[in-house]
Amino acid sequence: MKNRFLYIVLLITMTNILSAKVLVIDYKAKFGILGKVGAIHNTIITKNGRYTIDTTLKLYGVAKMLLGNQKEHYISKGRVVDGIFLPELYSMSTIKKHKRMLKEYHFDHKTHKLVRIKKKWRDGKLTSDEKKEVDFYAKDDLLTLYFNMDKHIKAHKNQHRFTLNVAGLERQKGKVTISVATSKDIEEYKDDLGSSASWYAKARIVQKSFKNKSGDILLSASKDGYIQKAVIKDLVMYGDAVLKRVDGRR
Repeated sequence: MKNRFLYIVLLITMTNILSAKVLVIDYKAKFGILGKVGAIHNTIITKNGRYTIDTTLKLYGVAKMLLGNQKEHYISKGRVVDGIFLPELYSMSTIKKHKRMLKEYHFDHKTHKLVRIKKKWRDGKLTSDEKKEVDFYAKDDLLTLYFNMDKHIKAHKNQHRFTLNVAGLERQKGKVTISVATSKDIEEYKDDLGSSASWYAKARIVQKSFKNKSGDILLSASKDGYIQKAVIKDLVMYGDAVLKRVDGRR
């Protein structure tokens, strides 16, 4: 009886795995004079009109030492609507030495509300637990922003510039300005991103790490529409940060 139960569980599990669509996209990260500083592993699973994006960041060498072997984990879950990832939950977790921080964003697309839960731990003890409604509504988070970018650009094909609302960017009220390259400025993008992309764009982001408190993330796409290369400009001290796709298999 026990063996039969285990067989049934295994069969159900394998059926679910085989019926799901799994996409793996990995990036290597370089940062100015520090060279290779880390890798980003992304797994996208879609099934029955729903998706999960699971992202982990692994640091190497000097970056690992400077950041105290910091570990970062991001998850986005929700529905697939007309080919676009529409998040219902976005979480970001950071562990550094004896500290841990977790942020969760819960989306209510019917009432156009976004709720943030933020928790902090120190030496395993909960030190902070906050829950608040964010003062803007968003249809993207910091993962879907990039994995939806191809669809967003196609939806705004007649616009050189458009704005998206993104959960996780309270410093700029959630607003991210996307500028798509035109024939007049495309060569400037190619200098940093190469010449074989299906499209070029940049996203304006507000962060402390930028020299002027805000800066551009230059983006180029592969033929499948996902980001091939990203260059983060105007960072303090060490120069530009570069993310380059190294693997993408279905």
